[in-house]
Amino acid sequence: MTPTSQLSDLAAEWREARVLYPLYAALAREFVIELPAHSDLEAGVDAPPQESVEQARQLFAEMDGRIQVHQLRQFLQTTTVSSDDALRTLLIHHLRRAEHPDSDRDKIDFLLVQFFSHCAPSRLEDADVDIGYVGQTLEPVLGPVDMKVPEWLSPLDEIIQTANGCRSLNQLLTSRILEKGRKLKTSCGQEYFLPPAMVAFTRFSFLMRRIFFRLMHQDLNAILDGLRELERRGVETLDCRRAQFSAEEPIARLRMICQSWKVMFHAEYSSGQPVSMLVDLRAVVEAALAKNAKSAGKPSGAVKARAHAAGAPANADVPEFEVSSSSPDWSENGTPGPPTNNNQK
Repeated sequence: MTPTSQLSDLAAEWREARVLYPLYAALAREFVIELPAHSDLEAGVDAPPQESVEQARQLFAEMDGRIQVHQLRQFLQTTTVSSDDALRTLLIHHLRRAEHPDSDRDKIDFLLVQFFSHCAPSRLEDADVDIGYVGQTLEPVLGPVDMKVPEWLSPLDEIIQTANGCRSLNQLLTSRILEKGRKLKTSCGQEYFLPPAMVAFTRFSFLMRRIFFRLMHQDLNAILDGLRELERRGVETLDCRRAQFSAEEPIARLRMICQSWKVMFHAEYSSGQPVSMLVDLRAVVEAALAKNAKSAGKPSGAVKARAHAAGAPANADVPEFEVSSSSPDWSENGTPGPPTNNNQK
């Protein structure tokens, strides 16, 4: 390498560092992570000495080791600090690392889906999300990619088809479809970082997110429609202990909780506690509707339900939230944020 090219590389690395530093500083504040001091980055120096560039390189390496994937997800999905340029720079920064531990795979997997969702049109149809389109969209970060997907990734399409056949979150979670995708991703080891594999997993995760959010909104609609019907029949409280609420939970409060969940569940799909609460609450409401119907209009204030009872889809005529298969909430606003439990695909 000539002295001129070395200086050029250092200048490019410093420009990247100046883009990344505000993100890492904000992450450090958000999650109380100690950020190594760097006076030139803090001052926004244009042309620092080589030692300063090398110090910045070490700073980012230390921070990458401290930042957990769930923290990165939560931050990037809820912050206003991240621009398209910052997201692209952060993704390239992780892709460029010489060695990739398992945590890198999870971070890169998330960042690729975030980048794709930022670049893709909000009204993109599921059928248009083919391998070629995803590869073309990811070209700014992966470069030209051979679109011949390895045979060992063929189960991804089967998993997507099975997930599309689910009619509730309960069915999706109990079928263990999400675990199958996770197992395939973790079992491929370093082969995950082959460009065709990253493209295939980005497509898979993007479509699985859409399926998850459609089902989540359907469950919320079913709950809210059920609560509305119970109120019409004179029911005021429900026994919601199976959903981790009280034995006499006011229906008015449950409606407010569901409204707040609309925001809370703009999230990475998860099998954690908040999603289980949603599944169980739907079971409680549907059991209450069935019991109340049998009592011919007698109010029922304490109804127990099985945790995994299946339910019918919400009334499509009066949905609480509009959900379209071509434009799910998360991809329209581009900033979904995770709940407290993050068991990401």
